[in-house]
Amino acid sequence: MIEPFQTTFAVPMNCEGCVKDISNSLKQLKGINNIDVSLKDQLVFIEGTASPSSIVSAIQNTGRDAILRGSGSTNSSAVCILETHSSAVSNTIRGLARMVQISSNITLVDLTINGLAPGHYQATVREAGDISQGAVSTGGIWESLKAKVLGPDAAAPKEPRGIFGSVDVDEKGRGNVFLDRPVAIWELIGRSMVVSSSQEGPFKREDPNTLVGVIARSAGVWDNDKMVCSCSGKNVWQERQEQVGQGMV
Repeated sequence: MIEPFQTTFAVPMNCEGCVKDISNSLKQLKGINNIDVSLKDQLVFIEGTASPSSIVSAIQNTGRDAILRGSGSTNSSAVCILETHSSAVSNTIRGLARMVQISSNITLVDLTINGLAPGHYQATVREAGDISQGAVSTGGIWESLKAKVLGPDAAAPKEPRGIFGSVDVDEKGRGNVFLDRPVAIWELIGRSMVVSSSQEGPFKREDPNTLVGVIARSAGVWDNDKMVCSCSGKNVWQERQEQVGQGMV
């Protein structure tokens, strides 16, 4: 059973009517235990088991946008921006995996795809974080080598922890899945994730429907109160507009 966790979202709000609309929409979701909306700080705090992507959708249904500002606690969250390395594609960003660790060995993965050809895709975490050649340079599935060296007389090996699951992409090129895996966030940082129709490969760099990204640590609920990026000088909503234009959700 999934344990409740915390997420916080930046949401533009003008009055108590906004607060009421957002709260009512979120109450319709399964897995929402507690909602705390701060009109002053333009933040919405959620506790429960609902996926971050479903919360964003519920807020967007009120006519407002939302940005995930943090999830879980310090050092328990990660994110992976998934891109195609095909030179024939102009809009390369086509997916996002949000991850939050909810216990000592369970991590939830909220995987959202936008822009792939319809079909069934496999999500795997790879041994290496080298994405210089796309999925080609990421190595094998994480922990698959451990299973291979046990020998023929050993008990049947467990499925490699790098096999995360599958996602179905619809006719509009969109897919979403909420997964739980027996891993810790610290084990994932610096590795890569691949989303492809083939779990094992071989992969081709020029395949527009194979996505890859490096898993990086992200902010916990109380760790990120910045509204302006020190790198670009843009506020979070300006960056959000650019991300949406690139297919991010």
